Amino acid sequence: MSTNGLYDILVIGGGINGAGVARDAAGRGLSVALCEQGDFAGATSSASTKLIHGGLRYLEYYEFRLVAEALSEREHLLDIAPHIAWPLRFVMPHVAGLRPRWMIRLGLWLYDHIGGRISLPKSKGVQLDRMAHASGLKQEITRGFAYSDAWVDDARLVIFNLLSAQEHGADIMARTRLVDARRVPAADGGDGRWTCTLENTRSGERRTVQARAIVNTAGPWVAKMDHLLNAGAGDGGKHAAVKLVRGSHIVVPRLFDGEHAYILQNDDKRIVFMIPYEERYTLIGTTDVPQENMDRGAQISAEEEAYLLRAVNQYLERPIGAQDIAWRYAGVRPLFDDESDNPSAVTRDYTLVLQADHELPCVSVYGGKITTYRRLAESVMDKLAPWMQGRARRASWTATEALPGARFKRADRAAEVARLQKKYAQLDPAYLARLFSRHGLNSHSVLREAQTPDELGRDFGGGLRQREVEYLAVHEWACEADDVLWRRTKCGLHMSERQRQEFKDWFAEFGASGFCAGRMQAKAG
Repeated sequence: MSTNGLYDILVIGGGINGAGVARDAAGRGLSVALCEQGDFAGATSSASTKLIHGGLRYLEYYEFRLVAEALSEREHLLDIAPHIAWPLRFVMPHVAGLRPRWMIRLGLWLYDHIGGRISLPKSKGVQLDRMAHASGLKQEITRGFAYSDAWVDDARLVIFNLLSAQEHGADIMARTRLVDARRVPAADGGDGRWTCTLENTRSGERRTVQARAIVNTAGPWVAKMDHLLNAGAGDGGKHAAVKLVRGSHIVVPRLFDGEHAYILQNDDKRIVFMIPYEERYTLIGTTDVPQENMDRGAQISAEEEAYLLRAVNQYLERPIGAQDIAWRYAGVRPLFDDESDNPSAVTRDYTLVLQADHELPCVSVYGGKITTYRRLAESVMDKLAPWMQGRARRASWTATEALPGARFKRADRAAEVARLQKKYAQLDPAYLARLFSRHGLNSHSVLREAQTPDELGRDFGGGLRQREVEYLAVHEWACEADDVLWRRTKCGLHMSERQRQEFKDWFAEFGASGFCAGRMQAKAG
């Protein structure tokens, strides 16, 4: 937190990478501010396949360092976020004519051993016609392989990192964009600094802040922000190139029983996931399609939709069609341009570009994946270490400190859910379990003294109650209806179109003014 408008670090962008950097830096004792032009996790970081994984397919592109780091990080994230992340078993059906058995076995053996200490069950061969539940696949598909990875609520992971950053003193600014940034070199024995103009995108109000360093984690807008920050820099204004690659997903009613996911080989050598989602649904994704720009945001195309349907229908006993799709979403990955012609082959590893004109540093983050966000943040701090000497009070720390709402051992998750259900015995146990999967131990703060359904306030449908909405607005920066329906929760998926519209009307009338004012009062208190 800054008392005079001067921060050690200003982070631009409130996706997972920006949230991770803000948390890491603030926890080291540095003064940190973060601004995000829209909602937190409003773009790529809420539109992932929602996996914590090493990336089995990356082994085919010899991305051994990335896979090893990601598998190691998988262990850390399961420990620090057990309320929103948990192990998931994957089944890969084997189909003749695609990858041979020996290649799959070798890849899975590497996957089991390349990441160091692994707590999850190792891979093995499986007979799909002898599973505990009907596979849902064509009867002729009888053999396959099983291995372990993990699932995470991506948007919630962003919010909990921001809440942790705030607990450690960071100033977090939603719907605030950087409109101007100038390097002011040191003069008369003083320190140089960045002078930045920030604009609230809702009110138009502007303010000026200063920073000793800037971290550009603007995601799909990273190159645009890089140009703004480094126009006329001493290196001739050279900038890294970004390749925008869209990944699209569809959500359909549950396709198979059991709590495992499927990883399906496609005939173009890509893979497509079918993942149990929100209890009653199956999440299908993803694609790899070049995106020209972000002028219209990320939107799934008809071709991508047809591609995903065709990919899964090659395996399913009962094919699905466009009429079965309950929800569609897409995100754009800002990958470092390694000049590959194949979007699937472009590295998912992250690249950090440091420019330090007049000894005023700016680090721009290209690429990355949600699994490695924490290590990426540590790498950013390593880049900035020469400018932060004497200011940081400790070194790296985020691998062991639990995120807010997660201060319990992962093995105790079921016991914590049961404890919540016992404390609020008059409330629906299933509702409480879903609430815990969004808030963890913070569920007690959401519910407070409520002991009956009536005390939860209005029931909007889909498992969304007024008490939680108020909490999200006051404590988690939710300022618009979609922030609640599709990012802080996924209740929008379980609501009818009429219910969604009624909630939007209610939130527009009562939310924007009353709740945001309540947030300011809570912050002041």
